[in-house]
Amino acid sequence: MFETRPDRDAEVVLLGRSNVGKSTLMREITGHDFTTGGKPGVTRSPNHYDWASESFVVTDLPGFGFMSGVEDERREAIKTDIVRYVEENAEKILAGVVVLDGKAAVDIIDRHTTEDEIPHTVELYHFLRELGIPPVLAVNKMDKVDDRDERLNDIADRFGLVPPWEQWRDTVAPITAKTGDITALNEAIRVHLEDAKRDDLKKFF
Repeated sequence: MFETRPDRDAEVVLLGRSNVGKSTLMREITGHDFTTGGKPGVTRSPNHYDWASESFVVTDLPGFGFMSGVEDERREAIKTDIVRYVEENAEKILAGVVVLDGKAAVDIIDRHTTEDEIPHTVELYHFLRELGIPPVLAVNKMDKVDDRDERLNDIADRFGLVPPWEQWRDTVAPITAKTGDITALNEAIRVHLEDAKRDDLKKFF
């Protein structure tokens, strides 16, 4: 299922829980419409979008977490597939965009944080860092958040980034994909493309 990756030498991946707006964000980045479902977990295999003339691909990986009508075993298999995909392509991935629901992220993280458990999004963020992939937290649905700075500070804090969030603009990007407001994310990705000496790809963001 994950064997569909085009043969490209540079990649940006989108990761995150189901229903955080990854497919909508993918559409905003690429200008290309992918099938998005109203039901969580509709994207079950990666969506790749590659530009013919450039050796570059943007990939929307399947969402994880609760999906109605999907058994636990299948959910775990999706997580395993995502981890394997990222590991296998780590050298080519120039940024890993972890998409969060700005309104719900803090509650979800706190609910899943125990002595024995690290929430999967937090785990994923640190996993990207361990692999040397610059992670970017795309905090989506910010149009629904009233206490913007406070919320972003809380999110930064949960990922081990000392507030204020503004000092992490290459890592924390407040966006509203549905209305096309993704400037903060584009700016963050451009920083990482520059670091990777891939200025030729900045025109896509």
